[in-house]
Amino acid sequence: MSKRVSFQHSRRPSLSRVRGAVVAAGLGTSMVLGAGAAFAAATAGSPGAASLISDSLAESVAQQAAVQGKAAKTAEAAKAADAAKKAAAKEAAAKKAAGWQTPVGRYVLSASFGNDGSRWAHKHSGQDFAVPIGTKVEAVHGGTVVKAGPNGGGDGPAYGNAVVIKHANGTYSQYAHLSRIDVRIGETVKTGEKIALSGNTGNSSGPHLHFEIRHTANYGSAVNPVSFLHKEGVSV
Repeated sequence: MSKRVSFQHSRRPSLSRVRGAVVAAGLGTSMVLGAGAAFAAATAGSPGAASLISDSLAESVAQQAAVQGKAAKTAEAAKAADAAKKAAAKEAAAKKAAGWQTPVGRYVLSASFGNDGSRWAHKHSGQDFAVPIGTKVEAVHGGTVVKAGPNGGGDGPAYGNAVVIKHANGTYSQYAHLSRIDVRIGETVKTGEKIALSGNTGNSSGPHLHFEIRHTANYGSAVNPVSFLHKEGVSV
């Protein structure tokens, strides 16, 4: 009996120290159970039990630190990627604001610049974008509206409702056969800003947008608009 009592008393301080070490290390309940399992595996009375438990705790702490370090690096990489994405979007928006674009989004190219035939008194002075009536028409570049109204905005009834915008480099863009005009003369517009809705007004064989690039605000000074936009980096 005396030996059994002596043996039971000798185990309690060791187990108490193990539990104290686990709590001091800041580990959770799962770690406490792990320490208990390591203690049992060492078998009662084994002189290497304390050393085994200490090694197990050190390894667990090291593993936890490694996991936390990896998580921190992942979060930092995600933050950097998000910042890079936002910077790229901001740069793209700035380029769009400073650059040029097509006057409509989805379209089919129809009559091209320089075409001739019975539909025109002279060769075709612009590029036609076949789109349904009511398609949003946008300014291809920032500028000031110098013409807006029926009768081609002053260029003649063949254009129907039309808008002409003057750009900073002395170039003008014209938009014709519109069903509705949403800007007025003297108004400043930005690249991509809605200026009208496409239509079928004037001398038109079907719903489309007639688009021109000119050297002046008036008819007769047009250049090939597709070639011009290509030089500005716009795919048409």
